[in-house]
Amino acid sequence: MPKIAFITGATSGFGKACAEKFAANGYHLILNGRREDRLNELKATLEKEFATQVITRVFDVREQQAVFDAASSLPAEWKAIDVLINNAGLALGRDYFDEANLDDWNIMVDTNVKGFMYVAKAVSQLMAARKQGHIINMGSVAGKEVYEKGNVYCATKHAVEAMSHAMRIDLLRHNIKVTAIHPGAAETEFSMVRFKGDESTAKSVYSGIEALTAEDVAEVIFYCTTLPPHVCINDLVITCTQQADGIYMYRH
Repeated sequence: MPKIAFITGATSGFGKACAEKFAANGYHLILNGRREDRLNELKATLEKEFATQVITRVFDVREQQAVFDAASSLPAEWKAIDVLINNAGLALGRDYFDEANLDDWNIMVDTNVKGFMYVAKAVSQLMAARKQGHIINMGSVAGKEVYEKGNVYCATKHAVEAMSHAMRIDLLRHNIKVTAIHPGAAETEFSMVRFKGDESTAKSVYSGIEALTAEDVAEVIFYCTTLPPHVCINDLVITCTQQADGIYMYRH
């Protein structure tokens, strides 16, 4: 059977771009998302265009039991997951700490930290049984610095960086690679979600820069999975040329 990639948050952005990239390179895919219609549409497109096989799993990563049920219910041959792209995550709001919305905080922590860990644990157990696998955790430059009004989003991405390091250490004995990818400004649905559909504010994030695309990030992720078995990129920051880190950009 061809190699298998499990991708969370596959209906848009980095997840969708990764699905397309890995399918184009012969992978069979397990795709997760909350929007069943989008998942089904993507499955049909990928199977037709790349003659690959796709399994979909509709669940919210915040739901612990749903995550573990999705992994355990896979057909035996599909449990041989080679690559996990642990991508589901979001930012909600960009407010001063004392003015922030508590619901936004809870959703970000439940998705970006707890959901991220549920998925990684469920899939790492399958990889450990085979003594091989590669986990790609989607972080952010927000996990490297803290910027104004970033508070809890930055905290969740710092947690992703710390947990990626912890996983790398704890999974050494199972021969599992762990790579944390930290993108900078990338023009996806990310800002539309963060600013709750405010299109003008979302677009202003990318004003004056040539931002990364989802496809740019997918290319880098795929590259990390093509290295020899004894080589692992542990931690990688990717920005557009006009961005230095989570704070400094040169706009024109």
